[in-house]
Amino acid sequence: MGFEPNYTISSEIARDLMRIESAREAVANLPLNERVLAGLRQTARLVSTHYSTQIEGNRLTQAEVEQVLVRGEHIPQRRRDEKEVKGYYAALDHAESYATDHTRITEPYIRKLHGLLMGGGKTRPKPTPYRDGQNVIRNAPSGEIVYMPPEAADVPALMKDLVTWINQHAANVPVPIVAAAGHYQFATIHPYYDGNGRAARLLTNTILHQHGYGLRGIYNLEEYYAQNLREYYQALDVGDGHNYYMGRAKADISGWVSYFLSGMTASFEAVREKMLDSTHAGDRSDWIISLDARQRKVLPLFDEWAEITTSQIAKLLGLSPRGGRALAQKWVQEGFLVIANPSKRGRTYRLGATG
Repeated sequence: MGFEPNYTISSEIARDLMRIESAREAVANLPLNERVLAGLRQTARLVSTHYSTQIEGNRLTQAEVEQVLVRGEHIPQRRRDEKEVKGYYAALDHAESYATDHTRITEPYIRKLHGLLMGGGKTRPKPTPYRDGQNVIRNAPSGEIVYMPPEAADVPALMKDLVTWINQHAANVPVPIVAAAGHYQFATIHPYYDGNGRAARLLTNTILHQHGYGLRGIYNLEEYYAQNLREYYQALDVGDGHNYYMGRAKADISGWVSYFLSGMTASFEAVREKMLDSTHAGDRSDWIISLDARQRKVLPLFDEWAEITTSQIAKLLGLSPRGGRALAQKWVQEGFLVIANPSKRGRTYRLGATG
C-alpha cells in the first residue's frame, strides 16, 4: 500500500508555514560577505553536531566539540564521544554536498550517510545495511518496552516506500511537511540497530537543503530539539500502541508536524535576525569573520549586556570557572576583550575597540 502519512493542516501549521516562507525569502535576499557567510556556516555545523549528538547522550560540551573538530585535540576519557561527533560532522558535510548535486533521496545515499555517521570520521566507511533482527526500544531504568519497531523482514519494503513517497511529494506538498513526515517515518521504521535518531535528523537536513530550505547553510534544528527534549520525544510518540503493527503505522502525526514546524519557524527566524545583524554590522564584517567559533558564540552576550563576566563565558561555553577565567585572560591579550572592572570579585569585560 505504501507510505501515506496521516495529518491535518491546522491553522497553527498554516501560520508556521507562512512564517517559514517569510524568513526564507528574507534570508535569500539579504546581501552578506562570503567570508562572513562561511564563518556562520561553520558555526552552524558545529552547533548542529553538538546538539544532535547530545540528544543521544554524548557528553562533550560545545567547546569540547570545537576542540575535537576544529583543533584536532583529544578529550581525556571521551573517545567514544569524540568518535560520535566526528561521524556526525562528516555525515552532515556529506548531506549538504549531496543535496547540492541531487534532487532525489535514494536508499544507497541513506546507507552511505549512516555509514559515515557511525564511521567516526572515516572518509570512506562501508555503507550500512539495514538491521537483520529486531531492535526493541526499552526504558533504560525499568527495562519496560517503549516501542516495538517493525520486523527486520519488513524494513526494506518500508524504506523503499518512504523514499518513494519523499521523492514523489516534494514537488506538491510543502517541503517542511515532507521533511517532518520523513523524519517521523524513518524514526518509526528504525532501520538500524543504532544511530536512527541522528540519521533521521540528517535526512531532514538533506530534504530541506535539496528543495531550497537550506537557508544558506547557517540554520540548525537540533538546538531546538535538544532544548525541548521532552517535547521532542513526546511529539514523536504518537498513536495508541507501542507496536508498529498496532496503531503506529497509521497514526495521526499532526501533533508531530506542528512541533516540527514550530521548531523550524523558531530556527529560521533566529537566522533571519542574525543575518540582519551581520548585514547591519557594516565595517565590522571583516572583524567578525576573524573571530573563532567561541568568540562568535560569546558575541551575542553583548547585545544584552554592555559588560560580561567570566561566569557568563564559562556557562555559555560549558567551561569550568577556572577555564572561563583563563579564556577571558587570553582574549584580553588578543584584544577581543578589555577589562571594564578590574576588581577580583566583580571583574567584568567589554568588547575590544575593534568590536
